[in-house]
Amino acid sequence: MNNDIRSSGLFSPSLILKLMLRELRSGLAGFGIFLGCLALGVGAIASVGSTSRALNDGLSQAGSRILGGDMSFSQMQREISDKQRVELERLGPVSSIAILRTMARSGDEVALVEIKAVDEQYPVVGDIEVEPSLSLPEIFRSQNGIHGIAADTVLFDRLGLKPGDQIKIGDITLELRAKLLSEPDKLGAGIGFGPRVLMSQEALRASGLLQPGSLVRWTYRLSLARLNVPEAKAAIENALPDMGWDVRTKDRADPRFAQEVERFSQFLTLVGLTALLVGGVGVANAVRSYVDRKRTSFAVLKSIGASGGLAVTIYFVTIFAIACIGVLIGCLVGITLPFAIAYLFGDMLPVPLEPAIAWSELFLAVCYGLLTAVVFAIAPLGRMHDTPVTSLFREEITPTHSRLRKRYWVILAVSIVTLLMIAVITAYDRKVALIFIGAALFAFIVLRAVAIGTMAIARRMPRSKYPVLRLAMANIYRPGALTPSLVLSLGLGLSLLVTLGVVDSNLRNELTRVLPEKAPSFFFLDIPAARVSEFDQLLNKLQPDIHIERVPNMRGRIVQIKDKPTSAITAPPEASWVLEGDRGITYSAKIPDGSELTEGTWWPEDYKGKPLVSFEEKVASALGLKIGDDITVNVLGRNITATIANLRAVNWRSLGINFVMVFSPNTFTGAPHTELATASLPDNTGKMAQEAVILRQVAREFPSVTTVRVKDQLDAFSSLIGQLLFAVRGVSLVALAASLLVLAGAFAANQRARLYDAVILKTLGATRKRLISIYLLEYGFLAILTAVFGLIVGTLAAYFILTQTMKLSFAFLLGGTLLTVVIAVIFVVILGLSGTWSILKQKPAAVLKEL
Repeated sequence: MNNDIRSSGLFSPSLILKLMLRELRSGLAGFGIFLGCLALGVGAIASVGSTSRALNDGLSQAGSRILGGDMSFSQMQREISDKQRVELERLGPVSSIAILRTMARSGDEVALVEIKAVDEQYPVVGDIEVEPSLSLPEIFRSQNGIHGIAADTVLFDRLGLKPGDQIKIGDITLELRAKLLSEPDKLGAGIGFGPRVLMSQEALRASGLLQPGSLVRWTYRLSLARLNVPEAKAAIENALPDMGWDVRTKDRADPRFAQEVERFSQFLTLVGLTALLVGGVGVANAVRSYVDRKRTSFAVLKSIGASGGLAVTIYFVTIFAIACIGVLIGCLVGITLPFAIAYLFGDMLPVPLEPAIAWSELFLAVCYGLLTAVVFAIAPLGRMHDTPVTSLFREEITPTHSRLRKRYWVILAVSIVTLLMIAVITAYDRKVALIFIGAALFAFIVLRAVAIGTMAIARRMPRSKYPVLRLAMANIYRPGALTPSLVLSLGLGLSLLVTLGVVDSNLRNELTRVLPEKAPSFFFLDIPAARVSEFDQLLNKLQPDIHIERVPNMRGRIVQIKDKPTSAITAPPEASWVLEGDRGITYSAKIPDGSELTEGTWWPEDYKGKPLVSFEEKVASALGLKIGDDITVNVLGRNITATIANLRAVNWRSLGINFVMVFSPNTFTGAPHTELATASLPDNTGKMAQEAVILRQVAREFPSVTTVRVKDQLDAFSSLIGQLLFAVRGVSLVALAASLLVLAGAFAANQRARLYDAVILKTLGATRKRLISIYLLEYGFLAILTAVFGLIVGTLAAYFILTQTMKLSFAFLLGGTLLTVVIAVIFVVILGLSGTWSILKQKPAAVLKEL
């Protein structure tokens, strides 16, 4: 063995492998925390990535079913012409649907519904499920002049109805013949504002809802007979240019949903990476503990001729092999989760899930895990390189601190840079990834500074006359103190938890209290332009002091910016929504309420020249637009080019009527349109009852007008936000669990030193009660200090997110977050004392023999 080592160099793979296998013979004792930290972080990242891939694969594979065909073409407010339909039918069968919102009435009860009117070919792909089991012709058949419909079960429950009952929609009476349980293309139609009502297009035309300017979306599904999707798309663009359609294909059936999945997955991945970084501290603690246990073996290797580099390499390879086991466990969790979700909840999910082994996402998680292990393991190992053999044998009596060699600094730097580059390069939004990296580095630096500062303050504090307090303070700054590990791990976990908790509380406060105070009571859509005065009179009659705002409302799609088609523009995430699909547009002779002119001048009230447009300033800046630039908008099948005359700052949070684009009135002279209005009721004790009266009367006298009660939509949005935050909390709890694992590892790594302290103090006469008091004060002080830091930093981070990113107001709302922090402090103290209890049982004689 001696000759083996003397004759071998640093890079002797066979020798390193031989000694590594000998090290692993004793098993993984002492590496439970190490494995747990890596498995938690890698498992969170792999699970998020694998589930995201399963969702995207499900969307891709079910593209034709979701879309209702191979391609779809949709536009607002108008049907396609006979010529256009002929061009589409050259490529294959065409089916159509119409979607619009309106009110359903049953006696005195009214409800906002979303109508889906289909033709005879529906559904082209997939099956529809209703109860009782009837075919669509049986449901839609007119009996005694009354058409039949199927409706979402929510509508039955909301209005207290059953199959066979009748409701009024628009100008006609309809019979509810079946409950609508599922639609194959529901996801492709988007999120509705109310329960779905499925009817025939014949019934829709009879209802009187198809007025000029009505906000109805017509969608045409094309099933290709001979050409593939790219060929068909090119043929249609050539035959029908400048149509302003929203075109989708089966391979991108719902691009906006896919984008949101990517964005949300990135956020959850970053939270998982936070858990991994927190767990990295546990890795460092475990490696330090391992090095401490192997100190004698390390000394023996050096004393018989092994170089410091060879010894470090042997133990580094050993730890790397153990890290691979932890990463493998995490990957198994990531592989299993999508299959488990599909098996347990597949039928309940609103989106298709196609679980499979996502190799690229798993590879990314492996890289994160192994690089994190290297980053946090190399320093504790590298410091052993130049430690003298004598010091290794007598470390407990004469501890030494060696500097890290250049080679280990290089490995550390390369690993950190690689880790950061992977996080940025693979991110959906690199700006968000860079902010995360900056915040993580800042948090590590600040927490390290807090730990060093706490130790310095404790060292300089006047010596207390009480021995228990004096020893507790000494433990905070003594060599091998718990302070750095405890402050770093618990501080990161609590900071993240407080940030999410405060953001959650503020969002709910904004939705339930702040916004309703500023928001109107109702939005009214599709008010016929010829009956606006009648509509105003009705509202004023029902509520004399009601405040009404009303504007013309049309839909248009931006098809060109300057001289560039929107299909060739890659917009930044904060502005891409403006180019996706139709946008609400209006015209006005005056600056709209809730807007402030920031650049340029408003047009005169009697302006007659070239069409002008006012653009929202932030969107304009993101799209690179300035005053004098031209944009082209497709409205009702016509391309209209307007010049940007001014920019506006818009207060969207008022929930008043406002638009990204406001045109000069001469732009749409004579164009058919409807009116959009808001109505605000004064605050009084009978406001809820009066809202119900207005809802019923408007639905009865203006059946084509859609009434949206703002409170109902805020409640629905609040529920959606709650579901998203539930997923975020789930991953953030992984980070907190990693923090607690790190703490357990820190206590375990420190146990040997505490054992010697306890034995010496017991020998000098300290009682078990006094020793417990010392540790209780130490752990309690550090936990409370770290909790205060977590509260401050988490609150500041939440303030930045809410005010700078979300542009919302901030309120100091801790709520249940404060209780979580208190529980975490108590847990830390209990965890520390539980580890100490076994130390206090040790007999002094057995330990003193080893000194």
